[in-house]
Amino acid sequence: MASAGFLYPGYSAEDDYPALQKLIGSDVTLHLVHTLMREDAHRVDALLGIGGSDVLAEGARELRALGVDSAVWACTSGSFVFGWEGARQQVAEVREAAGVPASSTSFAFVHALRHLGIERVAIAATYPADIARLFAAFLGEGGIEVVAWAERGIVTAAEVGTLRAAEVLDFVAANDHPAAEAVLVPDTALHSAAILPDLEERLGKTVLTANQVSVWEGLRLAGATAPRAGLGALFSAGAPNSQIDARKTVIDR
Repeated sequence: MASAGFLYPGYSAEDDYPALQKLIGSDVTLHLVHTLMREDAHRVDALLGIGGSDVLAEGARELRALGVDSAVWACTSGSFVFGWEGARQQVAEVREAAGVPASSTSFAFVHALRHLGIERVAIAATYPADIARLFAAFLGEGGIEVVAWAERGIVTAAEVGTLRAAEVLDFVAANDHPAAEAVLVPDTALHSAAILPDLEERLGKTVLTANQVSVWEGLRLAGATAPRAGLGALFSAGAPNSQIDARKTVIDR
């Protein structure tokens, strides 16, 4: 049985992972390790601390002890804030400490978009504006065109985690753009597992959320590539073969 491990900062929407486990089924196992959040703030200096080498290495070693087949740093802002090369180095360090293929949510978004053949996106971010802008820049480095982006200005993950499903649906729908092939919702502090089909039905297009793409990436790296229903267009499309050459992924190119 394949198993995927996730490093999750603090506590906010961690219950998305057992919810996703139920939707995925019992042929794979998701393991969650909580990492240290020194300060809960969507602010550059705080995010650099959340995604620091010492913090992630400790969590990655816990995943290694669990015997996982893959490891994902399940924090979008705590990865893209390091920039493209910094995020690559971050993943390399997690891979070394965990002893298995690794990635992060930021790269998971890019990999998912490439797998779906999507080049133009809109972003509905709960972050403050400066942090949302950094995500747009990161996607640009990955060859993704951001046709529109919006922010909600929420500073803490704790507050993001309290948003109700109806609020999330309205926020994402309000920030779609006709030129976008998909809408990205980048915060892993946001609950989305229960509303993935609702989001795509409401918008009539692909919607990718942070916890969704994190799990998809973890399963891809672990070799669990079969299509799955009830988890949005991304999971319906399955995933590339787990033995994909590393040079074909944006992390190792």
